[in-house]
Amino acid sequence: MLFFINSTFNQKNSGIEHAQLKRAALFREHKEAFKLVFREWNPNLHRFLAKVGIEESETLSMFDYFQKTEKVNEKILHVEDLDFGVGALTYKKEPEHFRYLVYQDQQLIARVRYFADDSFERVSGVELFDGFGNLYRVDFYDFRGFLSLSQWYTPDNKIGTEVWSDVFGRPVLETFNKYDGNQKYIKTSWRLLGREGAIYSFSNIDELTLHFLNLLNEEYWQENKANIFIMDRTHLADWALLNLERPAYTVLHLHNSHAGDAQEPMHSVMNNFYEFGLMNSNGYDAIISATKKQTRDVLARFNPKCKLFTIPVGVVSKEVLFEERIEIKSRKPHSVLVTARVAPEKRIDHIIRAIGMARKIVPDITLDLYGYVDHRDNDLAQKSINAAIKEYHMENAVHQFGYANNVGELQKEFQVYALASIMEGFNLSLMEAISHGMVGVTYDVNYGPTELIVDGENGFVVPYEGIQEMSERLVELFTKEDMLQQMSNQSYELAERYSEANVWKAWKALIDDANNKNIDYCLPITEGIGDQSTSSLKNDR
Repeated sequence: MLFFINSTFNQKNSGIEHAQLKRAALFREHKEAFKLVFREWNPNLHRFLAKVGIEESETLSMFDYFQKTEKVNEKILHVEDLDFGVGALTYKKEPEHFRYLVYQDQQLIARVRYFADDSFERVSGVELFDGFGNLYRVDFYDFRGFLSLSQWYTPDNKIGTEVWSDVFGRPVLETFNKYDGNQKYIKTSWRLLGREGAIYSFSNIDELTLHFLNLLNEEYWQENKANIFIMDRTHLADWALLNLERPAYTVLHLHNSHAGDAQEPMHSVMNNFYEFGLMNSNGYDAIISATKKQTRDVLARFNPKCKLFTIPVGVVSKEVLFEERIEIKSRKPHSVLVTARVAPEKRIDHIIRAIGMARKIVPDITLDLYGYVDHRDNDLAQKSINAAIKEYHMENAVHQFGYANNVGELQKEFQVYALASIMEGFNLSLMEAISHGMVGVTYDVNYGPTELIVDGENGFVVPYEGIQEMSERLVELFTKEDMLQQMSNQSYELAERYSEANVWKAWKALIDDANNKNIDYCLPITEGIGDQSTSSLKNDR
């Protein structure tokens, strides 16, 4: 079995989750069994995955696994269905807060929240109050209709104990929060009631994760073929996969630059998400990079003894490769598109400044921006965008929208895709853009953009932080329609590099290597110990 390890899956996701979805479709097409493994608790996990076509049989959450809720019959719980242990209740709806207030006479019993985006008003959470009006517990409900997590509060209004239950309300997993020696309030331990009745204690979630992965490796064990564990978010399992009890084929997947400064891949400090994994890479079986250039750099810098594979994280489906091509003149004239998180590292303000400069010659250039806002650093990215718009008087030329689920359809309407990131592991949006005939203009940044865009063929690669050069290339493209059309044609052609057949060939090489791994394993001693040992002594007498 192939396990792809991630944290969670939400309504709005990053490139890693989108890459997993493309990979899932590819593996499904080739009838290669897999599971998307999620470590974090998420009451919306199953409904968000269902919306994008992921089956329950392809999903495995660590908390679901311990709660025995991998598959449950969905039930819609309303506020009136909840039992508070008292009668004569009244309900006051506060739609602006997506909740009900529950009273007995004038006594507040509970605040009951419901899922804001659900027309059935199914229960999402319940805040419970004692007779003195103090909050003592908060219950969280899974979207499928059962109590999943209860948080018990301390007298000083902190979360003391967290308890995850099965569908019958029986506790199966607990974690405890206390002050440490430095008076920092932290999780101090986890306690698990195992499926066989044993009770396990863990110091932290990493130890719990190791136990979980050991159970998976045992449950899906085959004598002649290794289970494959691939870390899509490395920090979730980098230590655990080095300490598995049974042999497995373990893979470190680099979804971004391994270097903190992507322009100095050989000498800069390492990306902190990959530091532990790379320092211990000889303990894994393989490392995956999305581009040939990064594979070469990882080999040159670290000289790991494990296998190195180059596997694009994106896949262009057969349907997209053979769809009707859209000519440049049929698209919005002089249009630029960006679909990305509004985050400091994306530097969308650089693109706006380049367009602002280019508009002095081509005054009708517009930019449409789609993506959710990352609020880090006091909304630095959004403030930088607003400042650039104001500086170049582009209030009517820049159109900003939220997260888009129809990126492929959008890309058919625009002519140029622009990118000015600090670093990129691949960039799925740019790959999708060229597959729909868009022309790319990107900074010379490691790693994906300079492989996706072949300079002078399907777009331009301009110097890193070269706002002026990006502006000049935009002017060139929008004043030479024949060149723009020719590059659009070449984008369609170069998208073939990421066809299902080519990407599957790369994956098949890794799977074949995993299947050839020696996984000889001796079970631990189980005879002659415990009660068996006592019985044996009696027989000897």
